[in-house]
Amino acid sequence: MKILVTGGAGFIGSNFIRLVLQERTPWEVVNFDKLTYCGNLENLKDIQGDKRYRFVRGDIADRQLVDSLLAENHLDAIINFAAESHVDRSILDASPFMRTNVEGTMVLLEGVNKYKIKKFIHVSTDEVYGSITKGSFSELSNLSPGSPYSASKAAADLLCLAYWNTFKTPVSITRCTNNYGPYQFPEKLIPLAISNVLEGKAVPVYGDGLNVRDWIYVEDHCRALFEVLEKGKPGEVYNIAGSSEKTNIDIVHILLRLLGQKQDMIDFVKDRPGHDRRYSLNDRKIRKELGWKPRHDFNEAMKLTVDWYREHESWWQRIRAGEYLKYYEKMYLNR
Repeated sequence: MKILVTGGAGFIGSNFIRLVLQERTPWEVVNFDKLTYCGNLENLKDIQGDKRYRFVRGDIADRQLVDSLLAENHLDAIINFAAESHVDRSILDASPFMRTNVEGTMVLLEGVNKYKIKKFIHVSTDEVYGSITKGSFSELSNLSPGSPYSASKAAADLLCLAYWNTFKTPVSITRCTNNYGPYQFPEKLIPLAISNVLEGKAVPVYGDGLNVRDWIYVEDHCRALFEVLEKGKPGEVYNIAGSSEKTNIDIVHILLRLLGQKQDMIDFVKDRPGHDRRYSLNDRKIRKELGWKPRHDFNEAMKLTVDWYREHESWWQRIRAGEYLKYYEKMYLNR
């Protein structure tokens, strides 16, 4: 199988590519990434010499470039990770989110139809459902996004379903809860907290810290995507959950304990506008129909994550200093 992974230099995409090359050895992977601020080719430094892997820089909203890429590669499937994904940035400026998340998804859908690609997996988010006080959202729940970011992802989801309904475009949608693990850009809660503590800085926490998220180790998410790619049905939505709901303040307390630090390193800051209180997904569908379930215990995976950031301090320090951008220039602009 030959697959195109869009956004493959990001956190989840790079973990997915590495797992593909480790466990689906006959497969070939084309990584198509715009290399915005959170796309980092150092995430895949260890596999750059693999003959089954190829990197192409580009924007999924660039119709001409996408068209030529699909024409020359004779792909079997596309997995779309490419997205602007940080809520705070979407509040400051929503336009990049609309271009990448909505227009870019439409360009890919058109390409799937034109080149008769067999499967398109659109990676979405639990945030499209909005906040829920009790219970959990199923795949049939109404969409009620609460931020410009989640609204752009909900719009992309609806586009995918419309293309399935109108053209029978072979698209499946996955909606996953909060990921954590290696190579996550250090603006997100867990890597931000770890890196701040390792530098002796306070950990910022929005509001009262009682916003609830469900957490899943990134490798478990990637394995769920394998199941959807290999056994999922077109036109279907699959929720993916970690079954580990925690408040933000609980997460920070856990990290401080794992790092051997006192609890006084927390800095409560003004809450962001429209901050959803709780996300929760019912993922019985993917468990029952596709036979997937998480392999990692939350506490064990959190320890693995902390250990990884401790052992790869130079990686996140280069990101904080902006030096990771020089890696791209060295590897690709000077050829």
